[in-house]
Amino acid sequence: MNSVRKKYLSDLIREKSKDCGFFYCGFSKARFLEEEASKLEIWLKNAYHGKMHYMENHFDKRLDPRLLVDDAKSVITLLFNYYPEESTQLSDGSFKISKYAYGEDYHIVIKDKLKQLLNSLKEDIGDFAGRVFIDSAPVMDKVWAKQSGAGWMGKHTNIISPKNGSFFFIAELIIDVELEYDGPIKDYCGTCTRCIDACPTDAIVAPYILDASKCISYLTIELKDAIIPNEFKGKMDDWIFGCDICQDVCPWNRFSRKHNEPRFCAQPTFLSFQNKDWMELSNLVFSELFGKSAIKRTKWEGIKRNIRFIVE
Repeated sequence: MNSVRKKYLSDLIREKSKDCGFFYCGFSKARFLEEEASKLEIWLKNAYHGKMHYMENHFDKRLDPRLLVDDAKSVITLLFNYYPEESTQLSDGSFKISKYAYGEDYHIVIKDKLKQLLNSLKEDIGDFAGRVFIDSAPVMDKVWAKQSGAGWMGKHTNIISPKNGSFFFIAELIIDVELEYDGPIKDYCGTCTRCIDACPTDAIVAPYILDASKCISYLTIELKDAIIPNEFKGKMDDWIFGCDICQDVCPWNRFSRKHNEPRFCAQPTFLSFQNKDWMELSNLVFSELFGKSAIKRTKWEGIKRNIRFIVE
């Protein structure tokens, strides 16, 4: 494919991605991530994935998108803002929920937008092979985001956009079409260690290395054990679903701007919750309030377990 055609297609995809609400769209050549293979192997060997055993599966597919889409040529990275208008929940005396879970489950919302984008592209370009991904398949989304110039990987291991901070979802389209590829940008973390210093469970064991088994997000969501390990007693900082501490303290998030996606807006009932409401929450009310939320992942029993660990 000639360079003029590649540029046309790249510009078209960027324009259509904006129409779907994505604030960033970048392109990387689909290839084997050789430099990430040893890093992933060491990370798994150190058991930093805790009991997320699915991280051990599909090792080759995680490193090579061509094994996910036949004859894949390009990885399209897309960013979607979720920073809420309410930077914290409205009620002061409340347990904490990660900002990404305030509204409707992002897997559903973003997948709808990805399908909309894919269908729109096929109308203009013609048929091509491609798949959409949003945190539900063995895709190293942060690595591809970095490769596409979306931002750099911060010391907390989240991608930081120099103009938008880090409160966004990362999604991908992997397609069998060649595009005009981007490249990584400079790391601007400098000597800052605020995220490392602020983590109450010392989950960031070194700059750019996260021991997920110590992360509050892992402990409150991914860990399915009946009891959270006692070593984390008194360190949860009232988080009962996810954790935003390392992002909240990051200076780059002064550039975060509130999203304009209605489906990510929180219900007033949820924002007014106080500890008493959470502690008295029934299974029925939990299902009614969070049936369409990412919070349903931990289930009512998981939320109650997390609350008990904090208060008892």
